[in-house]
Amino acid sequence: MQKRYSSHLNVRYLLKTALAEDIGSGDITTDSVIPADLRSKASIVAKEAGVICGLDIAQWVFESVSKKIKFVKNVKDGAQVGPGKIVATVSGPARAILTAERTALNFLQRLSGIATLTNKFVRAAGSKVKVLDTRKTTPGLRILEKYAVRTGGGTNHRFGLFDAVLIKDNHIAAVGSIKKAVGLARRLSKKIEVEAKTMVQVREAIESGATRIMLDNMSIGNLKTAVKLIRSKNRKIEIEASGGISLGNIGKIAKTGVDYISIGALTHSAPAMDISLKVD
Repeated sequence: MQKRYSSHLNVRYLLKTALAEDIGSGDITTDSVIPADLRSKASIVAKEAGVICGLDIAQWVFESVSKKIKFVKNVKDGAQVGPGKIVATVSGPARAILTAERTALNFLQRLSGIATLTNKFVRAAGSKVKVLDTRKTTPGLRILEKYAVRTGGGTNHRFGLFDAVLIKDNHIAAVGSIKKAVGLARRLSKKIEVEAKTMVQVREAIESGATRIMLDNMSIGNLKTAVKLIRSKNRKIEIEASGGISLGNIGKIAKTGVDYISIGALTHSAPAMDISLKVD
């Protein structure tokens, strides 16, 4: 795997776990039907248009099952492909190819689906805003799913609870006010993002010294009003829109003047891209 995620040991553990989950004590169908000395070549084919992501993962899966497998990429991650495009070929022991097939395709289809959906949102939003992901990821797959978002042209929000302060409605409810929550968080970080659902909360977030304000589930009209207010008070405050974002409205939301638009659907609702393996 390339350096973009090879430094994370949990990725290799994840892939080994996925293989073990599928293979268990052995591929009884393949081992009983396919001769041990049979060699084959197969093509990995996109059956619909989309953005390819996860070829390094697929290669690692195949090569983990057998070092005798040769995996050749015909495109790079991030490539836009159409139906029928052969994105990679696999050659070597037939048993190993068939045993690794499903695990490799599961990762490739999932990550390509996220990259494809992200790319649609990025293109619909235009170039003046950044499209962000969220923490609404598949447990254990976050590092790969956030990589897929980047591959599709999106930008990663915080990776987890440890790398950025984001004060949300339940934090505010627990301590009593945005002002108090921001004051407490200031001890740990100079950069503080605050979620605001109303204009009253927007004003409080500005006065409390938030460095980014997330405007949550606001109408287009309220977004415009909030952006105007924030810009008039402190032009250095970053503005993020979140909640209820769709391909149908993201263009209008982008035109309100926000800097970022965060979308949970990029990872929690992306359909897998249809990709198959065909033995030649």
